[in-house]
Amino acid sequence: MNVCVIGTGYVGLVTGAVFAELGNDVVCVDNNATKIDNLKKSIMPIYEPGLEEMVRRNQEDGRLTFTTDLADGVKRNDVIFIAVGTPAADDGSTDMRFVEAVATEIAAHIDRYKIIVNKSTVPPGTGDFVRGIIERNKRRQVEFDVVSNPEFLKEGSAITDSLQPDRIVIGAPSQNVAMALLELYAPLEAPMIITDVTSAEMIKYASNAFLATKISFINAVANICESIGADVTLVAKGMGSDKRIGKEFLMAGLGYGGSCFPKDTLSLIHTAKKFGETFDMLEAVVKTNSERTPRFLKRIKDVMGDLKGKKFGVLGLAFKPDTDDMRDAKSVEVINALAAEGAKFAAYDPISVENAKPMLPADVEYKDSPYAVAEGADALIIMTEWKEFKGLKLENIRDTMKRPLIFDGRNIYTMDRMERLGFEYVSIGRRKLLKKR
Repeated sequence: MNVCVIGTGYVGLVTGAVFAELGNDVVCVDNNATKIDNLKKSIMPIYEPGLEEMVRRNQEDGRLTFTTDLADGVKRNDVIFIAVGTPAADDGSTDMRFVEAVATEIAAHIDRYKIIVNKSTVPPGTGDFVRGIIERNKRRQVEFDVVSNPEFLKEGSAITDSLQPDRIVIGAPSQNVAMALLELYAPLEAPMIITDVTSAEMIKYASNAFLATKISFINAVANICESIGADVTLVAKGMGSDKRIGKEFLMAGLGYGGSCFPKDTLSLIHTAKKFGETFDMLEAVVKTNSERTPRFLKRIKDVMGDLKGKKFGVLGLAFKPDTDDMRDAKSVEVINALAAEGAKFAAYDPISVENAKPMLPADVEYKDSPYAVAEGADALIIMTEWKEFKGLKLENIRDTMKRPLIFDGRNIYTMDRMERLGFEYVSIGRRKLLKKR
């Protein structure tokens, strides 16, 4: 099948590469000429395990190309995916200007029947919105259909999620249109859910809202665990063993971040209000999440006292491991808040340093290893649960620190190990290990 993907951000680039991998002829379109020039050279704008290799392989085989020419992309292809950004507006709604602009351009160049697929995360009703734009602006009397095909990718495992999906959701106006999309996904042999367009749009928002709710729930439980002396990691293990609950997204920490959960929860709340409904539960989820970093900062200040001149080593900057994404990364909030009180920082992240630099104080020192970060530090702060941090020789870390104190925002170490090694250790939802000073 001939496929055009408009937008080479996270969703668009992964989508285009995977469709090419499945044997389709794919052109990815973006109005950023520099990005397109780099992609033609297989230089990725994002870090995602396996993506660069997949893009290069399919370019070499002639199945994947990149261009700034949207008109040509629309005219030459049968299925047009819209995969542009849908950021949050100031009032919590979804900013639809990029979707609107692309729909207007599609209308200008559509010359025969096409299937227009919304791949971006968009509010319910966007299918009608896009259809209306194209109907009003098309220059030729041609038929088209608008479909919703939400993505369910996790940064850091997007390639695997795309090739081995739990389900594929297709919201289409008719069975015939749905079958065309089914043909595109058929090689995956994945479960297919066929719905109307609005229900498909709602499935995406409801899914992300529910996962955000699980995260905020376990973080609220962690607060109680800290007060009563329970261990939230054991509580989560006991809960997650119940197949009705499941272990995924029950990791207590600093709350959700990244590009999806923060904006999608706010957008669903806004959508509910727009139609005269309330979503008090989801508003509580957002409130709980917003309280995570301030609570962590308070714990640091309670232990450290005056922060002026104190040196912190920071392990991890990205909002989650296996990505260089700094959108709503908790490291930015923590470092900037402590820097405002006079603290100094050395930081290490295996991937995201260049993306982090513009968001952090100019005097942050960036090191080339976790061990260099620990040297002379008054404390370490663990912000991202990169796998390499779990395998560190903690004895070496301890011996080079000014004070063997770790604030762990991701609970990557066991209490027994830290106590045995003589660390002072403050984690999430567990008792503190502190020496009398």
